[in-house]
Amino acid sequence: MAHDRTAVSKGDWSLAAALIVAGLVTSGLSLAEIKARDTQQLAQATPPLQGSPAPVDSNAPAEAKPGGTRPTTPAPEPARPDQEAQKEGAKPALPPAPAEKVAPPMKGK
Repeated sequence: MAHDRTAVSKGDWSLAAALIVAGLVTSGLSLAEIKARDTQQLAQATPPLQGSPAPVDSNAPAEAKPGGTRPTTPAPEPARPDQEAQKEGAKPALPPAPAEKVAPPMKGK
């Protein structure tokens, strides 16, 4: 009788069964150890840090009021100042956009 490659020998079945049993035993022992160590543990959070109060600064933003607009003191400056401001020496906060990002203006509908 020629050896058939698709046939599984008795030794192969025994090895497969032994590996499955070993895996189940390992899993069972691990679960038993976890259960034995499973005591109720509570997480303990640290209290919030109490920092020193910020110094009073006259340049601080104004207080926000509910329902109103967001006050800003001093007023925000544009990222790219207008042409007259640039002539006076104001520098843009952002570099110019790359050529592939600049597009012609969109036409209205």
